[in-house]
Amino acid sequence: MSGVHASSRRAAVKSRLRASSRRVAVLAGHNVLLRRRDPAHFVSYLVMPMVLMLIFKGMLGEATQAVTGLLVMFSVLSMADVATATLAERTWRTWDRLRATRANVPEIMIGKALPVFGVLVVQQVVLLAYGVLVVGLRPAGPLWPLVLAVATWCFALLCVGTAVAGVVRSQGELSTLCNIAALSVSALGGALVPYAMMPAWAQAVAPLSPGYWATTMLQAAVRGDVAGTAGPAAVLAGLGVAAGAFACRRFGRGWGRSATL
Repeated sequence: MSGVHASSRRAAVKSRLRASSRRVAVLAGHNVLLRRRDPAHFVSYLVMPMVLMLIFKGMLGEATQAVTGLLVMFSVLSMADVATATLAERTWRTWDRLRATRANVPEIMIGKALPVFGVLVVQQVVLLAYGVLVVGLRPAGPLWPLVLAVATWCFALLCVGTAVAGVVRSQGELSTLCNIAALSVSALGGALVPYAMMPAWAQAVAPLSPGYWATTMLQAAVRGDVAGTAGPAAVLAGLGVAAGAFACRRFGRGWGRSATL
């Protein structure tokens, strides 16, 4: 009898997992459609860094700094798109409808996150490929540290952007916050100029900026430095987990059912 009960439990678990996967797939497909209908930000965040990479390469004479620095800066700007994927539910007043379905909060968040994560990965890969083919970036060593760096940075951006969506009240607040964050994170993180050229006070506070860890990680990955990639990757992964936990708790409290949280 115990074997029959165990088999029944396994079948029930598999059934719930299949149902959950179907709900996530439907939500992800819907959000893919939304991204395809409005690609303007994605295109602009590809074209602008491509132009600036060539300018910064001429100014700094160093392709790695130009490519990784601008990649970090414009990927932080992309957090606005990440947050919009969730914030739009408040603007459209559809969050309550989502919560009324069988999908729970983690399923909703995953369904929204997967397409945006894909967009972030494509952005990073295209800009790195452009850096290699046009700007003169020359990765050394194995490529898997670079893959790890891109995946970790995209994960951190995704989680932080989603958490931001649970804090801001409007698209205006979101745009202002992301613009300030992009400049601050990039400047203090050593994305715009090499860390060694920054003032002493900026070097002291640089580790407080996610951009510092992202730039350090990407530059180490380009050099093929596994240890130099793993340390910053762990910091950014921890940041992403903390931000993701905050976002799930925030939205689980009933975000969108009242004017304020």
